[in-house]
Amino acid sequence: MALKRPTGEALAAVVADRTGYVFADLMLMQTALTHSSAPGARDNNERLEFLGDRVLSLVISDLLLSSFPDAREGELAVRLNALVRGDTCAEVAADLKLEQIIRADSAIRSGTSKARNVLADAVEALIAAIYLDGGIEAARRFILANWEPRSRAITEVPRDAKTELQEWAVQATGSLPNYSIVGREGPDHAPQFTVLVDLPGYEPVHARGRSKQAAERAAARAFLDRERSGAAGQ
Repeated sequence: MALKRPTGEALAAVVADRTGYVFADLMLMQTALTHSSAPGARDNNERLEFLGDRVLSLVISDLLLSSFPDAREGELAVRLNALVRGDTCAEVAADLKLEQIIRADSAIRSGTSKARNVLADAVEALIAAIYLDGGIEAARRFILANWEPRSRAITEVPRDAKTELQEWAVQATGSLPNYSIVGREGPDHAPQFTVLVDLPGYEPVHARGRSKQAAERAAARAFLDRERSGAAGQ
């Protein structure tokens, strides 16, 4: 049985309750919550996702500059990546229970990586819609409400997975890991890259990301997680 989702004024009331923002343009709001997989959808949130990603990065960058006045550029970049990555956006979506109101195919309820990507995309699209409907300060309030606690929760700077894998690989094999792009899907404004990371003597690992760098980091993290879990089980 298909899940009945609110529309129009009912949807606006739910969104206002969960986000703290009241939309004037209900069509813009509904588009932000419509994935390209939604049956019969004429408009979807891909273009809004593109804009929302940039607005999110701008606001988080500004937050980090003020919150960590002594941090160097490298530390700020690592903190930014941790806060704007897809997993973090998907966590925010889960906190807001967006899976209950997003229009998408049944995969949204599957708990797979595809479902998490749909949720992450919807959060970025919602940020863009708030920005277009209410301006940068409205978008900033929404972002800070959901990301500032997460920025304070990072007490130690997370290490970059590629750097971590490089150090591990040199110690384990004396060789450096090699990354290659083996796939690219999606429209030009919202591509999905598939990257393979290879190290002599080990099975290669594939991973996907919304940029080449994100896919490489995901592949490095997956490689490390596999090898470390294997070592722990021995």
